[in-house]
Order: sequence, then structure tokens, then C-alpha cells
Amino acid sequence: MMTSTIWRPPTEFAEDLRERYGLTCPPVWGTPRRPDFPTLGGKVAKVMERLGYKPMPWQRYVWDVALEIDPATGGFWYRHVGLSVPRQQGKTQGLLAVMVHRSQAFRRQRIVYAAQNRTMARERLEDEFWATIEVSRLARRFFIRKANGREAIISRATRSRIGITANTESAGHGPSLNLGMMDELFANVDDRLEQAFSPAMLTLEEAQLWWASAGGTEKSVPLNKKRAAGRAMIEELWETRVFPRTAYFEWFAPDHLDRADPATWRATLPALGYTVSEAVIQHELDTMDPAEFDRAYLNRTRKKTPPPDANVPAARWPALADPASRPVADSVALALDVAQDRKHAAISAASLRPDGRVHLEVVAHRAGTDWVVPAMARLHQLWKPVAVAVASSGAPAASLIDDLIAAGIDVPKDKDAPQRGDLAVMRSGDITEACGQMADAMNQGTIRHLDQVPLTAAVTGARTRRVGDAWTLDRTNSLTEVSPFAAAVFARWALVIRGPHVLEDYDPLDSIY
Repeated sequence: MMTSTIWRPPTEFAEDLRERYGLTCPPVWGTPRRPDFPTLGGKVAKVMERLGYKPMPWQRYVWDVALEIDPATGGFWYRHVGLSVPRQQGKTQGLLAVMVHRSQAFRRQRIVYAAQNRTMARERLEDEFWATIEVSRLARRFFIRKANGREAIISRATRSRIGITANTESAGHGPSLNLGMMDELFANVDDRLEQAFSPAMLTLEEAQLWWASAGGTEKSVPLNKKRAAGRAMIEELWETRVFPRTAYFEWFAPDHLDRADPATWRATLPALGYTVSEAVIQHELDTMDPAEFDRAYLNRTRKKTPPPDANVPAARWPALADPASRPVADSVALALDVAQDRKHAAISAASLRPDGRVHLEVVAHRAGTDWVVPAMARLHQLWKPVAVAVASSGAPAASLIDDLIAAGIDVPKDKDAPQRGDLAVMRSGDITEACGQMADAMNQGTIRHLDQVPLTAAVTGARTRRVGDAWTLDRTNSLTEVSPFAAAVFARWALVIRGPHVLEDYDPLDSIY
């Protein structure tokens, strides 16, 4: 057995998938196709087309392998099929094609579909499966029965039927079962569904049991067991070249891959470029909880989310949103920050509003660091900020200080009398002071923000570490990339030390009360 925890398919396997199917996103673990074995996969692909969908390369590959015919018996080689693939990749449509093909190619087949629960299974049957069939070229071959407890899509010619069941100990009991489909296995907390299905399939040579799911949580015990067993089985197959009677396919992004890198998506999402675009995945990344994004789109097991960081009052953040808030001319401070791995950077602004509250805004948040200094130079010229803050003391952005100076953003010639627009280079004490000030401002309600996704996500996922009796943002352990929030913290600090209330006798409480 191979013992590696991050395993990639052999080169020849990936090349075969590219040449045979045009599949450029191979599974991390996948049963290879044996060309000398006949298969019904092509028949399923034709059914898919008649249902109104164009088969994707990954679907063709899975069908061809899963429906290989044993030359010695004429029956299916694989009795069990496991499919672990991220969400929105065409999994359910692929299962439907398999079920419809089975109902048309064989007489009097009993096909049972199970989802998270019976309610969801019925919704799928009526709102997805039947809705697809009734507007397709196969509509005349089927009718639907909706009587409660007897729901089924029935083939007129073969009398085969596609029914549904609940995740209970009695699921699948009764007549023999020809094809069992256990979808969304992540929702199952025990093996009762499989234990109910299996006995009903014992006497049928052509019977198959499929399970399919995106990633689950630590509570998804059946799914996690099957994924572990599937991985071990495929690794052993590549060592021994002995094919078991179970086929397994898994697309997955190991934890060391960056969730925000499109290269990770291209290596994990086999429908990317077909039915899903990078823009859609980027939107999901921007709006979803990072752990849920990992589960849904990177097929990672979602672990327990740690509690919110007590130092960052993130619960108060939503109430501080003001979409109409705007920066005020001559009262703007800018700051920049760079992610620890330098894959992203951010520029944020802080501005003192007429009501005494501080406006916070992410001006830019982009990949890489090459854009930061030119962008800051343009903003410096356009906005004429009271200061431009950047952290030193070992912070990732410290490497840009010399370039900022070369771009015309100077350090103060007199530290006690800085000029408008000078750099505010933050030392360790300044950084912890800025973090404490931001927490106080959030608790006291003296800031306003535009509810921008990068900033809100950074606040929500921020984690901190102690520095003496104070604290600072922890770029390593935060749940998401925190440079937008760090830049906002630094910009507010720069506004406090260089802003209008320093230049004149100004009391913000006068404008609030």
C-alpha cells in the first residue's frame, strides 16, 4: 500500500484521460478505464443528450468506467460505485442519466433514489428529474406517479420505475432492488441506508449501488469512511494492478493548495469552463464562509469552525454598515497591507466624516504585489492624503517602503512635524495601538463602512495573537486573508495621528451629540 497522504494519479493515467475524453482535470483518486472491457457508458451519454444536456468529459469518463461489462459474465464488473465531487459539477444530472438509461435498457427495473431526506428526494424527483424528462425528447416514454408514498417516474415500455426513499432502516425494503442511488451522502450520520439497500440487491447479478456526495463535516461518518476506503483502494490498485469490484472517483483539493487561487479551482472542479465559470466561483469565495467554500467547492471535510476571536468585535460589524458613506476631501488617510504569502495585497482608506465618525473603505484588493506601489502613487497624487501608513517591524508590506519612497511618498524630514502625504511607518507599538483603537471604535460605533465583501470577510475571519498585554492581527491563523482589514486598521490609525483633529482644536463629540 502507498502511504502518501497527498497522492496524484500516475502520469499515464492523466494523459489517457486527456486523450480519450479531453479531460484536463483528472480526479486525485480514480479507477482507470480498461479499453478491452466493453461499456454502456456511451449509451448513457446518448441518454444525457436526449435529456437536453451535453455530457462533460468527466461524466463520460465516470460512466465508461462504472458501467464496464465483465467479458466473462456479461454483467457489470463493478457492483459498487463511489463518486466524491464538488458541488455544481453536474453530479445529479449524471446520476439521472444513469437511472433513465437503466429504466430504458432493462425491463421491470426497480430504481431507488435517496437524498438528504425524503422531502429533498421528492423535490428532486418532481422538480429536477421529472422537470427535465417532461421537456426532453424522452418525455413520451415516461409518466409520473405523485401519490404520497408511491412517488415514481415510470417507463411506459419497460415498466421500470425510478422511485425515492427516506434515510431510514426500512429504506429499500420490499421487492428486489436493481439500482440504488445514495445522493448527498454527507448528510448521513450512519450506515442505515446502505444496510437497508444491500440485502435487496443480493440476488441480482446486474444490481449496482452508487453513492455520490460533495465534502461533508466531521459528523459525516459514512462519507468519511467511504472516502478513506476509496483512496486506499485506488492506491492499492495502482500498486497491484488488480481491479476490485468497486469503482471510485474523487476530485479534491489538498489543504496546502490556496482556496483563492484559480489554479486550485482548475485542478479540482471538472465542470469549470463547461457549466461553471471562474467568475461564479470567485463570487462564491467572496460571499461564503471559508470553511463552507472548502467543503462545497474544494471537496474538503469541513472541520469545526473555531469561535470568533474575542479581540475583534465582529458581531458589531453589520450594524456599522452605511452604503451611503463617502470619504471627505482633505480628510483621507491611506494604508496598505500585504498577505503573509504575498499572493494578495490591499489598499484601504479612512476619512473623517462631518458627523465625527470615520469612514472606512477598501480601495483595492488584488492578487500579487506588483500593482501596489503604482496604485498608491496615483492615489497619493489624486487624494493628497494626510498620511500613507505602512507597517514595518517584520510585516510583509515592509519590503515596499523603499519603493514607496522612490515613488515620491516621503518619510517625514521632521518626525515631530510631518507634512501632508508623508509616510507613516508603523512600528510594533503603533500596530498594537492601532488594533486596540479599531476594536474600541467598533464597540463604540464611531466607524462606518460600505459592507464591501473583502473587508467584511476579513473582519469575520480575523484572528489575533498576543503581543505582551496587547494584541495584533494574526495573518497565519486567520480564517481568511486579512489584508483589507489590516489596511483599514492602519488607515484609521494614520487618520488619528495626522488628521484634522490633530491640526486644529476639534472635538468629534460636538458633532455627535
